[in-house]
Amino acid sequence: MRIKLKKYLALTRAGIIESLQYRIAMFVMVIGNLLYLTLVYFLWKSIYASAGTETVNGMTFSDTLIYLVLATALFNFMEMYTVWEIGRSFQSGKIVLDLIKPMKYHSYLFWSYSGSFVVQFFATFLPTFIIVALLTGGAVPIGMNLLWFVLSVVLAVTINFSIDFIVGTVCLYTESIWGINIMKQVIVLLLSGATIPIAFFPEPFKTITMYLPFQSIYNSPLTLLLNGSPEMSDVGLILGTQLAWCVVTLVISRLFWKVSLKRITVNGG
Repeated sequence: MRIKLKKYLALTRAGIIESLQYRIAMFVMVIGNLLYLTLVYFLWKSIYASAGTETVNGMTFSDTLIYLVLATALFNFMEMYTVWEIGRSFQSGKIVLDLIKPMKYHSYLFWSYSGSFVVQFFATFLPTFIIVALLTGGAVPIGMNLLWFVLSVVLAVTINFSIDFIVGTVCLYTESIWGINIMKQVIVLLLSGATIPIAFFPEPFKTITMYLPFQSIYNSPLTLLLNGSPEMSDVGLILGTQLAWCVVTLVISRLFWKVSLKRITVNGG
């Protein structure tokens, strides 16, 4: 177990070093996020102005803006490019070398990206959270909700990776990654609440969404973070739902990969 952990941490360290080499890309991403958040601010400001009321679907303009800003930061922190990595590995033939490594491909890919999680957490999410907390004057509560949030994020990362891995495995059959990855991103961002808070979804679409795994990626962690004193029953329900989807998506991704390996063809054979 200790040897395995040492191998995983070595991949994490390598991921951190690699992420730090692309400082310009990180700077461009920050600028892009600022432009996006500016657009989000004026868009929702117009929506609330046209609504003629301070509260819409139980959320004020401030609540909505805080939710979306943190959702964007959370997306940047948890985003991984698993689909692109799997697709490029098949197209280039690199997958053959990855499969003979002394580590399961599923685990190797996850821990290879773990270093970028660490970098993105300190470079994007943590600064955003601190700025939002200071500017809103305590609108973001600080307490036990932070512990529930951390646990929720760990489960959310696992679910997000498993979904990405499933979609990436589909590339074995389609031999194409661009279209299917764009479709996946649109579905996940919409149904997870990262683009529009789930509170704004109409019934019964809202109810259906809550039974899907996507809302466990962004909506669940943010719900726990922004609730200063959640009921333990609510915490248990949210984390329990995430844990269930974590197990389900993990099992499906591994079984689907195991079955799909039989169809691998690299450079014609």
